[in-house]
Amino acid sequence: MSHPPEHPQRWASSLPMNTVVLFVPQQEAWVVERMGRFHRILEPGLNFLIPILDRIRYVQSLKEIVIDVPEQSAVSLDNVTLQIDGVLYLRILDPLKASYGVEDPEYAVTQLAQTTMRSELGKLTLDKVFRERESLNHNIVNSINQAAEDWGIKCLRYEIKDIHVPPRVKESMQMQVEAERRKRATVLESEGQREAAINVAEGCKQSQILASEGEKAEQINQAAGEAQAILAKAEAKSRAIKLLSEALAEQNGGAAASLSVAEQYVAAFSNLAKESNTLLLPANTSDITGMVTQAMSIYSTLAKPSGRLEALSSGTSEKQSEAPPSPSLSSQ
Repeated sequence: MSHPPEHPQRWASSLPMNTVVLFVPQQEAWVVERMGRFHRILEPGLNFLIPILDRIRYVQSLKEIVIDVPEQSAVSLDNVTLQIDGVLYLRILDPLKASYGVEDPEYAVTQLAQTTMRSELGKLTLDKVFRERESLNHNIVNSINQAAEDWGIKCLRYEIKDIHVPPRVKESMQMQVEAERRKRATVLESEGQREAAINVAEGCKQSQILASEGEKAEQINQAAGEAQAILAKAEAKSRAIKLLSEALAEQNGGAAASLSVAEQYVAAFSNLAKESNTLLLPANTSDITGMVTQAMSIYSTLAKPSGRLEALSSGTSEKQSEAPPSPSLSSQ
């Protein structure tokens, strides 16, 4: 028959002898048997026992106890063999169950922690083992507490210390991490280029919008200026016509108007050859006296008292009807 290996009792001191008067230390529970049967648990402080009949059978520590869980092999869900160890924190809540519920509490809890850890690791893949260590510790604690309830022991927490993977798996994980980093770098670079292109396009768009708005404002201002110039010219012309009408209404106004028209006729005839290569010449270009006579006849016609304002308005049509006789076109 095999026996469990010897483990030092970390929470039990050496069994004291029955000296009738006993002093139990704080945070310790002494289990007393009377004639081979459980009698009572001595509380901290002064206690009295009957010699020979009473015997201190177990001494349990009520402090929090730390146990190192030895390194062991476990296989993950994706068939990767891991070497893993941990630390277990527990406390005895019921000294009676801890004394009579299990032969070796430390060995029992250690074995339970190892088997529970192997079981929980078999439910997870390798990646989740590293990401969900906190959840894994919590599941191990719950499983240990369910099994150790009859032993009067409560597992407070379990912490995984080290996880060792095979060298080839470690190299593969390193390559995967490097590939993931390169992928992130490529994605970040492409996003940066996209943002830069978007910013450039947005800048061009805003520039075009501002340029069009500036051109629009310029055209509006130019049109407004031209409109104001036209209005100013119209007002000036209106005032000139008004002044001209007032001048015509005065004495000898018609004569002055007739003289002005005759002068303009002579000036216009003298400028015909300066503005175009097509010349309009009268039949008798050498007869200057006839030209002057014709201009004077126009003056005489406009000077007739047949209505000064009507003569001024019809001056242009009469000038056209009395143009120099038989003009001929010649081209230089």
